[in-house]
Amino acid sequence: MIKTPEQFVEANKAAVDALLSVANTALSSAERIAALNLNTARSMLETGVANAKALIVAKDPQESIKLSVAQAQPVVEQVAAYSRSLYEISAQSKEEISKLLESQFGDFQKQVSSLIETAAKNAPVGSDVAVAAVKSALEAANASFGNMKNIVEQTTEIAEANIVQASKVAGSIGKK
Repeated sequence: MIKTPEQFVEANKAAVDALLSVANTALSSAERIAALNLNTARSMLETGVANAKALIVAKDPQESIKLSVAQAQPVVEQVAAYSRSLYEISAQSKEEISKLLESQFGDFQKQVSSLIETAAKNAPVGSDVAVAAVKSALEAANASFGNMKNIVEQTTEIAEANIVQASKVAGSIGKK
């Protein structure tokens, strides 16, 4: 519980530091995604130009079809690699931000619990209903946080399954 101005200043400082950590993580992720996008765009452009040049010099329609089929596999693999890289960046950022938020939520939860206990001890007679309501609200917030965490984990699992499936499809295209 915050009892002195120094504790209040420290609590605010900790909150600002936590927000800066989340912001830095988000910016780092955005920077990595921008670099991935630029590199992928450059690679896809180079591949597209090379493919177009190869098609231009094709001698007949059958050769053009064979070239088009042969050129499709590397493009599909590039798209799958891009998706995997994008997913990895997102998953790492999600993990870092989740850890930060869990830590901050845990600290907040401890402070609120301490405050509630102190208030309950010093509360006038008959205020036990209000204290119970606050405790119930805190329990509901904890449950909501747990549900949110479960939803994020389920979404991550679905994204991982989609990446695996896309990789399998990309691999099977090359075998045909």
